[in-house]
Amino acid sequence: MTQFVLYGGKGGVGKTTVAAATGLELSREGFETLVVSTDPAHSLGDAVERSIGSEPVEIRERLWGVEIDPQAGIDRYEAIFETLAEEFDDAGIHLDEDQVAELFTSGVLPGSDELAAIDGLATYVEDDRFDRVVFDTAPTGHTLRLLDLPQMMDRGLATALDLRDQVRRKVDTARTMMFGPMGRKRREEADSFTEMRDRMERVGEVLRDPARTEFRVVTIPETMAVRESERLVAQLREFEVPVRTLVVNKVIEDPGDCERCLGKQAVQEESLAALRESLPELAVWTVPDESGEVTGLAALERVGQHIGG
Repeated sequence: MTQFVLYGGKGGVGKTTVAAATGLELSREGFETLVVSTDPAHSLGDAVERSIGSEPVEIRERLWGVEIDPQAGIDRYEAIFETLAEEFDDAGIHLDEDQVAELFTSGVLPGSDELAAIDGLATYVEDDRFDRVVFDTAPTGHTLRLLDLPQMMDRGLATALDLRDQVRRKVDTARTMMFGPMGRKRREEADSFTEMRDRMERVGEVLRDPARTEFRVVTIPETMAVRESERLVAQLREFEVPVRTLVVNKVIEDPGDCERCLGKQAVQEESLAALRESLPELAVWTVPDESGEVTGLAALERVGQHIGG
């Protein structure tokens, strides 16, 4: 059964690097691994120095990467409501484009980034090709909306379903009055609405399942970043998403004779101590600061030595 690791945190802390390094480490351990970028910045390709697209691309043996197309989730979701509008049209209820758009956002106005991410997660929840799937999520605000999206979408779909069922009942009543019991329109048991609701329900279950999912918070040893990470952990717990690990990136380990570096190291140590004190139940993994950008498999392998799979 596929297991999932989600990395999140504020922008600029190195989530993509850590996610890619985790994927590389897992593949080296023998797991068929997919790294999924849901961040609109899509820097996964830069990190692994490969061209990554909207379909899984093999990076090396047992390691694959994919960058989710934000528009794909919107298109899939909107198509369901367009089908509903067509059904209304067949019933003599004509909706213009503005009314279809209003129906589309009934009960939920999903952002394309979050919808693409949840759609991608749903895809790989249902796909057993990979042993491990590592998600590089968008910055914190997007991530929190992502976690709330299954429930929000369920409300929106429920609203649309209720409206559709009302129309169907009226149509069936009219057809029965005109043509008798045989006039009722036969419909498939399964439809796109119920399938989407079931899909979102499965995603919600997997996100809260500690046997299958772990959310790791990536941060840097600075006061503001640490405070945001503390808030993110608290919010993850509200959503009942398993979080057991903090990854602290860009830690200065050997400042040498650089006075400015020594001062920065002292500030970092204070931030690390505060983080450990406020979240003592979480494991803290530290990743040394690298000079220059961390790109390419060799650099990612160095990062991977400091984090678990």
